[in-house]
Amino acid sequence: MTFYRTTRLMLSSAALLSFASSAFALDGNDLLKKINDVYAQQGGSIAADSIDVSGSTVTLKGISVKAAGAADGIKLGDLTLTGVTEAGGGYTIDQIAFPDVATTKDGVTIAASDLKINGIEIPADVTKGDLDSLLLYKSAHAGALSFTKDGTQVFSIANADATMNKRADKSGLDFDAEVDGVKADLSKVDDPQAREAISQLNLQQLNGKIAMKGSWEMAPGKIDITEYSFDFKDVGKLNIALSLSGYTPAFAKSLQDALKTVRSNPNQQDAQQSAGLAMLGLLQQLTFNSAQIRFDDSSITSRALEFAGKQQGVSGKQLADTLKAMTPIMMAQLNIPELQNAVSAAVSAYLDNPKSLTVKASPDKPVPLPMIIGAAMGAPSSIPQVIGLKVSSND
Repeated sequence: MTFYRTTRLMLSSAALLSFASSAFALDGNDLLKKINDVYAQQGGSIAADSIDVSGSTVTLKGISVKAAGAADGIKLGDLTLTGVTEAGGGYTIDQIAFPDVATTKDGVTIAASDLKINGIEIPADVTKGDLDSLLLYKSAHAGALSFTKDGTQVFSIANADATMNKRADKSGLDFDAEVDGVKADLSKVDDPQAREAISQLNLQQLNGKIAMKGSWEMAPGKIDITEYSFDFKDVGKLNIALSLSGYTPAFAKSLQDALKTVRSNPNQQDAQQSAGLAMLGLLQQLTFNSAQIRFDDSSITSRALEFAGKQQGVSGKQLADTLKAMTPIMMAQLNIPELQNAVSAAVSAYLDNPKSLTVKASPDKPVPLPMIIGAAMGAPSSIPQVIGLKVSSND
């Protein structure tokens, strides 16, 4: 009897464990649905031929991604999602690994490797309008990427990395990205005149990096892009910074809805007109805080002056002197003496000794975007004062 009781207990335990395992097994279809709920906000969709679940690993087989407005989807192969956990109706994923890419069309081959995203959070409800309703990740990485045309590599990057940090109080995000080893071969440009200009400017082989850094505060909808830079050897570094307020989740949803309406309208002319009116309405919600464009020269200016001067039969220095003399005359047409003097002084100093040139807009207090648009249309000469425009060089 004891033997039979023990056997029944073991069988019952096995059945219970089997039931528990089934009850807590991941639902791959629900996971894909939740991912699609997020992607649908941009008008796209993701489909899979089949879904395999093994423990905490989910494999989406034969995946295809269809972007907004695209007629056909792009096949990506199999996606492997590891460390998948259900979390309050949503999901967390330790890592999504993408298959390497190697495709050729019309003589152009695209190859990419080591593509992965880490620390992904899939929301349970994308309609809540808070940080938990967004698809977030901790880091993303791409290995070597290349574009090859007719056997010649024309563009490549060594690697790219991005990070996203959700603030502990859920008030917003901090993010950054960097693309290293950016190379472009311009020596094979088809147009003879363009190829000659590239040669004279010594731009046949570009080598540099691209970087971005910024933050987003949800409540005021404040987006601060503190760096968006393009830094190339023997050319220079162009950095753009921008700060706007009003880009709240509600604003983002209104923008997405407007774009969906445009895409769903078969009459694109009417759709574009409607979109234009919708955008004007949405712009009422945005406020301009500041902006800056700065260029740090790494010898391209002197080469450009020599090249342009040669086209006119003068030296680079003679062309620079001509530009210095013409700048005040051209600026005088704006009838803004303060700006005329600042621009003339900055251009003159930069052409004498090219180091840096900076255009900065920093109003005393944030300015509603419609006010800037109105000033540009009705009183252009007031723009420098409205946005606090300043121009400087070599600082």
